[in-house]
Amino acid sequence: MAITIPNLPALSWTNGPGTASYDEPSGELTLTAAAGVDWSNDSLGGGGQHAATALGFAAPEGDFTLSARARVTGNRTTFDAAVLTLWSDEDHWAKLCFEYSPQGEPMVVSVVTDRFSDDCNSTVVTGDDIHLRISRVGEAWAFHSSVDGARWDFVRLFRLAPGDAPWSVGLMAQAPTGASCTAILDRITLRSGRLADLRNGE
Repeated sequence: MAITIPNLPALSWTNGPGTASYDEPSGELTLTAAAGVDWSNDSLGGGGQHAATALGFAAPEGDFTLSARARVTGNRTTFDAAVLTLWSDEDHWAKLCFEYSPQGEPMVVSVVTDRFSDDCNSTVVTGDDIHLRISRVGEAWAFHSSVDGARWDFVRLFRLAPGDAPWSVGLMAQAPTGASCTAILDRITLRSGRLADLRNGE
């Protein structure tokens, strides 16, 4: 069954149908990852992994932001995450994650991939959820996170040329080491316009 979310363009999966549901009264999108799925292009030369599938839409022209509050339900396993995604093909993509670290801490983690993945841990999250945001800023992209959805902290700024397909942006669950991961994303908001200040997130 096709999923529609108010104020978002038509949605489709990047890598075959996933498991998802949307509750309109609460505005909650629930995504359930299958066992062992992820996006990863190992910088050390190991094989790539792109079995996770994102629910996304064609990136709008011009500057915009896509934001959502993210949380993960149930017991967590290493690297499971609720994710905002940027996808062109298997060698050109990026993701901003609310991820569980090997040290047993929920964190904001970003990955930018141009053939190989540049993986960077950001802040430890002390609460049960975190707001994530991806923004197009001219020819560049920016990642931010926020504890309250009002004050945004800078995570990353980067340029990345698309690969074989135009950019899509979306939402995803991943479970690289676990049997499953259920991610819940709400307060999903798409806005047009340029951020006024990348470093303070305005």
